Amino acid sequence: MTRDKQTVIVVGLGYVGLPLAVALCRTTECWGLDIDTKRIAELKDGWDRTGEIDSERLGASGLILTDDPAACPPADVYIVTVPTPVDTNNQPDLSIVMAATRTVAGMIDSARQPVVIFESTVYPGVTEDLCGPEIERLSGLKAGQDFFLGYSPERINPGDREHTIDRITKVVSGQDASTLDRVAALYEGVTSGGVYRAASIKAAEAAKVIENAQRDINIAFVNEITQIFGKLDLSVWDVLDAARTKWNFLPFQPGLVGGHCIGVDPYYLSHLATTLGKDPQVILAGRNTNDAMAHWIAAQALGETKPASILVLGLTFKEDVPDLRNSKVADLVTVLAADTQVTVHDPLADAAEAAHEYGLTLDAEALNGRYDLVVLAVPHTHYKDRAASLGDLVGPKGRFFDLKRVVPILREQLGDRYVTI
Repeated sequence: MTRDKQTVIVVGLGYVGLPLAVALCRTTECWGLDIDTKRIAELKDGWDRTGEIDSERLGASGLILTDDPAACPPADVYIVTVPTPVDTNNQPDLSIVMAATRTVAGMIDSARQPVVIFESTVYPGVTEDLCGPEIERLSGLKAGQDFFLGYSPERINPGDREHTIDRITKVVSGQDASTLDRVAALYEGVTSGGVYRAASIKAAEAAKVIENAQRDINIAFVNEITQIFGKLDLSVWDVLDAARTKWNFLPFQPGLVGGHCIGVDPYYLSHLATTLGKDPQVILAGRNTNDAMAHWIAAQALGETKPASILVLGLTFKEDVPDLRNSKVADLVTVLAADTQVTVHDPLADAAEAAHEYGLTLDAEALNGRYDLVVLAVPHTHYKDRAASLGDLVGPKGRFFDLKRVVPILREQLGDRYVTI
């Protein structure tokens, strides 16, 4: 390889890291590093299990893949794109991002004065107060002298083919003006959406964490009014249809709120608030409302019935993606399974992962049976394309519960046995 391009190493090749690394290949010599040996083998074979990058694009990108940090060359830029989940007590779990930070610390060549950019969602202060000092401690190098810190929050929306990495506006930041220029120049080569230069690294970290917290709170409001109107036997969908005719109404929808962003990031913000002596009432109220929705939805689906058999359609955290992380459908299944047998079907989810993460068995033949209750929990296109035939899954006295009201055509077939919220 020649040195006419910057060398960039992207650490973590999930939903965020892989699309970024592929995009970076257009202007840099890019290496993709992931400690998951199976993931690297799959990518080398041209298969992205997340469904974000197709085989042809991956193969043509020129991305160099490895699971061995020692195999990577000295780099001008290191970008950390690993998950930042919460633990069982909903406290920030920074173990993965700190492990990646330590990996980077062992790779830095100070002669290049590289920039270390974090994309992982964190609360303000993590990059400069935790990650930077950890690199200094392990490498013996000095931030701002031997290496430089930057932060550019990820904005990948799994399954979204419109707001892709090469089209969105990227927020960028650096620990000083010259570092900011380097970070901005790098991402300007990635996206046609341009970059926004944040006032500081902490401002960029804060911007990311409130983006998802805001959505969480708005969805919590809609979930709460859904429960209120339900007591009046009033469909929230009819209410929303009317309200959306106002030009500035925000079109949020009720439902289960999981995933690796909206269902997690507010806890990072609330943790920070607590450490600063501020009681985060609004943030946690939204989280509490959304976390409780699985129980309420199960009650609506069951109604007054005690079905002997239940089919749940969809297990991933959102439609048309295979991502099972923090799926609240699993909570719904747990509640429904308290008194009866529940069969789960999902055309996109990995069966082994479903078993490992939630102890659930996916039944690939489930669409050949009939059930007392069918719950369309995740409106995959796979199901919507078969809308008219989904009613065949419902037994003679059974019900079809359509959480998102995406197949109202079944009302003609099932009458009042077609139910929504």
